[in-house]
Amino acid sequence: MLQGERILLVIGGGIAAYKSLDLIRRLQERGAAVRAILTKGGQQFITPLAVGAIAGERAFTDLFDPRSEFDVGHIRLARETDLVVVAPATADLLAKMAGGHADDLASTVLLATDRPVLIAPAMNPRMWEHAATRRNFALLAADGIACVGPNAGAMAERGEHGVGRMAEPLEIVAAIEQLLGGNEGVKPLQGRRVIVTSGPTHEPIDPVRYIANRSSGRQGHAIARAAADAGAEVTLISGPVDLPDPAGINIVHVETARDMLEAVEKALPADVAVFAAAVADWRVAAPNTRKFKKGTEVPALVLAENPDILAAVAGRKSKRPALVIGFAAETERVIENAKMKLARKHCDWILANDVSEGTGIMGGESNRIHLVTADGVETWPLQPKREVARMLVSRIAAALARPS
Repeated sequence: MLQGERILLVIGGGIAAYKSLDLIRRLQERGAAVRAILTKGGQQFITPLAVGAIAGERAFTDLFDPRSEFDVGHIRLARETDLVVVAPATADLLAKMAGGHADDLASTVLLATDRPVLIAPAMNPRMWEHAATRRNFALLAADGIACVGPNAGAMAERGEHGVGRMAEPLEIVAAIEQLLGGNEGVKPLQGRRVIVTSGPTHEPIDPVRYIANRSSGRQGHAIARAAADAGAEVTLISGPVDLPDPAGINIVHVETARDMLEAVEKALPADVAVFAAAVADWRVAAPNTRKFKKGTEVPALVLAENPDILAAVAGRKSKRPALVIGFAAETERVIENAKMKLARKHCDWILANDVSEGTGIMGGESNRIHLVTADGVETWPLQPKREVARMLVSRIAAALARPS
């Protein structure tokens, strides 16, 4: 999938550096050529000899190495590559990148490169959550730096648990494949079928009025676009939105929750179903066939519960997608409610977000996601919805790539 691609791997100083040896092998299996830079910290965990033996050429360690710097070797490293991958990307490396520092070989190459850069953060959860790291990460995201991880789980420190684990090598490979695509056009979701729901539903009260919500459909449409770009055959089932139909995607327009469920069932089977639509929980049991007129009495609306599309698909005995992913738009106890929804709906992942007044998330351009799975909770930074979509598709590709 990566035949002929040139990857420059920067290995930072964290215990996750040992995973970089496996990452090199995984990239080579897919046809990539890998060069590696080891920081001083990285050399405390793995040796240049080990990295060089697997990569097939010596690991670079020193900015002022006379064997390479006689012809400005750091510039050659920065340019003779198709992608720079930083894994593990420590808090120190993120700070250097955000600040534009260039005091060692790794930071100098990162400042000198004009190629895409992918980071795989790895650090203690408290370091990841620190305000300085959050600022640095936001700056890098704004600069167009791509990211995979970090994941939730147990840390190297005994008793420590949280978000900070470096993404697994196959997850990083999936993110690389998505960024580069591969010379032969093979993409990480090639051959996969994906269903995405998006936007609100409109539940009629009478011929001119309806029950709805503030969903714009931007997140669902972005996910459909990212999945298609990753090679998937995508069916986008959209409620009423003021967005153009994404090119090259099979789109089904619906109005009500019942319409959406019917369209989802027709689109099955699929490998993945992402339910990003903000489906109305209730509908008017008997919509009026004529417009309600203002009068002395306010009409009494009797509501009925709409079908639960996420639970219906997650609970299927047949044609259940391998990954069923839901969203939880909350205004309080966001993570707690998302965990309960994950268990109640029997889906695989929940993407929870806080849509309280003032956040600007529902209907806005950006999103802050908490990825809730059976393994834990991973908090993503506030970022454009297209970046949320890209991160989600990268995770989906990695999950489908794992042996069952």
